[in-house]
Amino acid sequence: MTVACPLECEYLQDARRHDKPVPLKGVPLPSEDIRISEKFLQDHEELLLFLGHSLNAAALETPGVADFEVRDALGSLVRTYRTLQSGVYYETRPGNVPANVLFGKVQTALAEFRTQEQKRLGMPKTRDSDVLGMLVFFERLELDRNNGRRRGRAFIDFLGSLYPGSRVAAGNASSPLVLP
Repeated sequence: MTVACPLECEYLQDARRHDKPVPLKGVPLPSEDIRISEKFLQDHEELLLFLGHSLNAAALETPGVADFEVRDALGSLVRTYRTLQSGVYYETRPGNVPANVLFGKVQTALAEFRTQEQKRLGMPKTRDSDVLGMLVFFERLELDRNNGRRRGRAFIDFLGSLYPGSRVAAGNASSPLVLP
């Protein structure tokens, strides 16, 4: 029997501490041609924080999302921003519904970020290549934090630990677990 525990479940938290890391030996990094340096992350810290928070909030608000749906959404976002760099606007949408919803929420959040940045600075600062770099960073982070379970949410839980207020805001109302 499978139970979808809320991310705050003490037993799930304890199980996460004892998870064995999934070996990444021989697994190619996504988008190996894109170099993500510490300096890049520092230079774009505002985008990093915003995108991480938006990704976490979107994952918590979307019913049925697990780490593999986040991976699908991030992969599609990376492919979309790669085509933008070539001058063609073509969205590569994920095939499954939860990942597609997540894709749309992240795209909407990024558009809002750019609009607010334009209003605040009077000019656009964030380029498509910056967004692509951040998406690749999160794609690699998901690969590192994913526990390999098909319905696992270890990466989403990790993001929640970075943005603790978002768990409370989302409420995790989609969990079927009944607590006494």
